[in-house]
Amino acid sequence: MADEILCEISDGVATLTLNRPEKRNAMNSAVLDGLRQYFDELEEHRDVRAVVVRGAGKAFCSGMDLNEMGRKQREAADPETGVTAVLQHIERSRHPTIALIHGDAYAGGCELALHCDLRVAADVVRFAMPLARIGLVVPFPLGMKLVEVVGPAAAREILLTGRPIDARRALEIGMVHRVVPAAEVEAVTYEMARAIADNAPLSLAGMKAMIRRAISARERIDHADLDVEVTRARRSADAREGVRAMLEKRRPNFTGE
Repeated sequence: MADEILCEISDGVATLTLNRPEKRNAMNSAVLDGLRQYFDELEEHRDVRAVVVRGAGKAFCSGMDLNEMGRKQREAADPETGVTAVLQHIERSRHPTIALIHGDAYAGGCELALHCDLRVAADVVRFAMPLARIGLVVPFPLGMKLVEVVGPAAAREILLTGRPIDARRALEIGMVHRVVPAAEVEAVTYEMARAIADNAPLSLAGMKAMIRRAISARERIDHADLDVEVTRARRSADAREGVRAMLEKRRPNFTGE
């Protein structure tokens, strides 16, 4: 399996590490494929009771790989192929999942954390969904997850401004469960993971199934018209300009086309 994802299992806890530190763990096709494959494998591990998702290096995850996204835009391919399905696959895992967020979580990285059951963040972390800054619209299932976790008021702030929020603000709006000093984030996360791993497996699976059933109505919401808006934005000249501007570290020139 690709080295973009590392897996280690100890004392009933599996750790999946996004391993592209030089790219701030940006998600490319190899990362998405690795996450899907490992979560598939872990479903069959009876000795695994909890899964910790983390990033190597300074960042948790910076979102989608803009270089790969730009290449797919030039090839007229869908630059976000598979990301929604992989994140939903993680959410549906029978194992309780914890995001260990030691560094910034932006865009798809923020969504990766949101699709884990629990989130522990270092006090230096920032979260952001800056899609409007590069001319994109959040896909409905991912936007729904944000609204589900933080509510519509905070979701408006996060999506419409595109500005980062700090860890304390994330705690205030319910985006994370714990905020701790950076030096303690690993210890606190694994203490939580071990506490989960000590519980009865059938109880854990049943609790997760109960919670998913309670929120299952969201999956029956029609969003075909919103999908059209997502695709329109994704294929727009503004989206191509936004990605180029981000890579070139300059202010984008949006025209509404």
